[in-house]
Amino acid sequence: MPPESPTASTASAASTVEELAAAQAQRGGPLRFDEYLSIALYGAHGFYTVAGQAGRRGDFITSPEVGPLFGTVLARWIEAEHRRQGEPDDFTVVECGAGPGTLARSVLQAAPQWAGRYVAVEVSAAQRAQHPVGVHSTAIMPQQPFHGVIVANELLDNLPFRLAVFDGAWREAHVQVAPDGALSERLGPLAHPPPNLPASAPHGARAPIQQAAGQWVQSAQTRLLGGRVLTFDYCTARTAALALSPWREWLRTYRGHERGGHYLRDAGRQDITTQVCLDQLPEPHAVRTQAQFLQRWGIDELVQEGRDGWAAAAAAPTLAALRLRSRVREAESLLDPAGLGGFLAVEW
Repeated sequence: MPPESPTASTASAASTVEELAAAQAQRGGPLRFDEYLSIALYGAHGFYTVAGQAGRRGDFITSPEVGPLFGTVLARWIEAEHRRQGEPDDFTVVECGAGPGTLARSVLQAAPQWAGRYVAVEVSAAQRAQHPVGVHSTAIMPQQPFHGVIVANELLDNLPFRLAVFDGAWREAHVQVAPDGALSERLGPLAHPPPNLPASAPHGARAPIQQAAGQWVQSAQTRLLGGRVLTFDYCTARTAALALSPWREWLRTYRGHERGGHYLRDAGRQDITTQVCLDQLPEPHAVRTQAQFLQRWGIDELVQEGRDGWAAAAAAPTLAALRLRSRVREAESLLDPAGLGGFLAVEW
């Protein structure tokens, strides 16, 4: 993806502020934080709508962009789910937050034995246009229940969330757009504070209220006829622990593979994410680190296969042999406990 020009970037930010101002006028007051995020990330000129995406030439690297090994291992889990569900003819894999289709490519290239559909759900039309042949590309999740699985990699952290701020008591953050376009935070009453917030916290402490993430999991569960939902994300077990930690450690922004500025700066030009709080989601069936999940489904075997394949072809290496050799490097990144390997694989 070519770098965004300063002129285009500035125009995008200005358009996002205009969209925020219009929403504020319609609301009759400052926007709730999740409303702000919806526009800044997914509005007509939002970050993901215009330019933001994963990948080495994008803004951040996720597990599928490390290389095809992640998708190859995931294909094994999909095959096992296909068998566990009795190999139904209508078996469907639904990937939500599919981005440009990197994970879909890897899974399909792994040639899984199931003969079902792969549905790639992505709200950004620009990213849907990059989806590979062989997938059904759509902006919304299938509405009718189906046999299969629903997969989401680093989706829940990007779903718009409300923001609680401690100011003598827990209050709710809103975003106000000034006549000159400047954005500022305003605090208002927090009706019915969630029970997982601590009774007290340092002044200025923050905590996400992840209603959208919890509702997404519940909605995904209702779509499946005996199948499973699987998500990969950076997670925290308890909201209270997050609220008592420095908020800049978990309320993060990214752009161009670097940490961005404050979440009210450059609206529409940077990603805004939060740690996912498991105690705000439905009770999961299984929780493992990403490293544990990948090892459970054969990443070590695939890496050894890569070493053996490279050794056999090293004298006259082919493209296939080079891909096999890359599994060693990919596995190091995917299993790193201080990085992607420390993410959680959560199943419902």
